[in-house]
Amino acid sequence: MENFPIQIGENIRKIRRERGFSLEQMAEATGVSKAMIGQIERGDSNPTVAILWKIANGLKVSFSSLIEKPRHQVSITHYKDVQPVLEDDGNYIVYPIFPFDPFKKWESYRVEMKPGCSYKNDGHPPGVEEYISVISGKIALQIADETYELQEGSSIRFAADSGHQYVNSSDGQAVCHMVIYYGNE
Repeated sequence: MENFPIQIGENIRKIRRERGFSLEQMAEATGVSKAMIGQIERGDSNPTVAILWKIANGLKVSFSSLIEKPRHQVSITHYKDVQPVLEDDGNYIVYPIFPFDPFKKWESYRVEMKPGCSYKNDGHPPGVEEYISVISGKIALQIADETYELQEGSSIRFAADSGHQYVNSSDGQAVCHMVIYYGNE
């Protein structure tokens, strides 16, 4: 763990830059001095748990996000290598391709629906959006009182805070790619 202070500093600097904060703005948001934040970012100081909690709380990020090792710049996932989640006796299959990322606030799925399959969602919290692209088959998407017919090559984006239902309206399997963006929850 000899590079631990450097890793913490890199994580904090990355978050600060992603938010467009100066050191002064960072100090204001967290209650940690500008000098201390600078020392942490350079790896010159190994912050205490209390300081890390102040930074995490001030930035509204998880404590672990400040100390975790960076992910690789490239990540390849094949849906067949992912443990699927089954619903409706295996008629609705969800492959979590890229799980929720707290920094980016989104997650990505491959969804397979057998003929006649229907899946209902009562709605997500306000600010959540869904992005769906149909890869094969046809899907009827019911949002509140409206129905949208989507076929291979079609994509849709919608505010997902109201009830919505996916129905495979084709004779064969329907497959889509879904991204859920959690916005400003």
